Amino acid sequence: MPRLERFEFYICSGIYLRNQIYLPSKEDIQHTFRDFKDDQVISYVDYFQEEPYSLCHIYLYPGQLKYYYTVTNNFPGVLFTCVRKISLYDERPFEHEFFLRIAQSFPILKILSLKNSKPQNNKLYRESKNDNQDFSIIKYPYLTNLTLYFAHDDYIEEFLVDTKVCLPDNAVHLNIDYEQLNRVTHNFTRDITRINCAKLGSLCLNGRRLPNYAKDYFPMYKYRLLSMLM
Repeated sequence: MPRLERFEFYICSGIYLRNQIYLPSKEDIQHTFRDFKDDQVISYVDYFQEEPYSLCHIYLYPGQLKYYYTVTNNFPGVLFTCVRKISLYDERPFEHEFFLRIAQSFPILKILSLKNSKPQNNKLYRESKNDNQDFSIIKYPYLTNLTLYFAHDDYIEEFLVDTKVCLPDNAVHLNIDYEQLNRVTHNFTRDITRINCAKLGSLCLNGRRLPNYAKDYFPMYKYRLLSMLM
């Protein structure tokens, strides 16, 4: 391919660990791409103990990626100006600072799904806006679809508590388990989740519908049986 000026790639490769003796490191992977002199190749490897499973990300940076799958705590935090869709997964907790990095790295993010069953270690609330002023409120100005079916309650709070995240008005379709939403909002009475819930455009509750008494908590509420993943 003599006319090829630039080879752009994004590789996300996984393997189940069955009695592997040798596990490649980030340095091993980087060495494979030592001849890419003019471009930056970024890589990182996650080893999940519960599966057991390993996942490797390798990509050319900067690039024109529109999606980024299985972002973990090891994500290096570089800027992706074209990515609109991501998924988050880890066996370690996602702390508030991680979500701040996500918002900064994916400024036009529209579709986000999260899978993590581990509770946060550093749960921080601001019941009053006068408390903990150094605790940054995260903004996702272009977010339209949020899926939290396989998320611990802490991450539902992360997105619904108004002192942690500011959601865009009447834009976000939320896919969530009804029981979790009921639990996190204290049966649709909790003040610190009221503002973001009022901004939600529509809900998918695993086939459930909101009870009539809860609809004032979601004034923009539209019921959707199936989640909008595309």
